[in-house]
Amino acid sequence: MNSKKLSIGSDHGGFTLKQELVKRLQADGFEVDDKGPANTDSVDYPDYALKVCEDVVNGKSDFGVLVCTTGIGMSMSANKFHGIRAAVCHMEDAAEFTRRHNDANVICFGEKYDTPYMAEKMVKIFAATDFEGGRHQRRIDKFMNFEGCQS
Repeated sequence: MNSKKLSIGSDHGGFTLKQELVKRLQADGFEVDDKGPANTDSVDYPDYALKVCEDVVNGKSDFGVLVCTTGIGMSMSANKFHGIRAAVCHMEDAAEFTRRHNDANVICFGEKYDTPYMAEKMVKIFAATDFEGGRHQRRIDKFMNFEGCQS
């Protein structure tokens, strides 16, 4: 059984994949906090990115999962939050390396591209992979210092 807690959210374009992921991840032993939405009515993805990212930065969840049509809008929204490192993943090795090298704490999917089977597999890899630290920490420190920059 997995004891990791995650927050998950989507917009209407990612609703079906989110719903399937919630069922699958709960069956895998994850504690899943579904932040919505509750149906396929049109909603704004930044609203659900906010809910998930607040849980992650406040330590209520070990990591976040966000789903929209492509994963891109959710990733862009999530990365605006101080302390969030979100990555769109469509392949297993991306899910591993974004944790191992980037210490990502939010994984994003696109319902248009990712099957429930593959998304579930990537979440399990993401959750099981540890950050390597070392030279990667130096790089993360650099880009995390970009938060709040104005150019």
